[in-house]
Amino acid sequence: MGTGGKTQQLGISKRGDTYLRTLLIAGARAVIARSGKSDWIERLLQRRHYNVVVVALANKMARTAWAVLARGMAFDRTRWNPLETVTA
Repeated sequence: MGTGGKTQQLGISKRGDTYLRTLLIAGARAVIARSGKSDWIERLLQRRHYNVVVVALANKMARTAWAVLARGMAFDRTRWNPLETVTA
């Protein structure tokens, strides 16, 4: 449990595929560096170090990819778009 009774998300696991984790981190870093920042990213950057924010976005992308694969469905950009998290 996190503060206020909310469930706290953990960081990206170090137990999985190192190469995949590296790609997720590189992708998140590129999205943050080359795009305008959403309110979510801005709020995190005010409270946390840049690299922590990068891992948070990579974790969000990994959870989204897992959900799409686990459900066996095609990715639907209208449901989640990285540019909603980080707007241009």
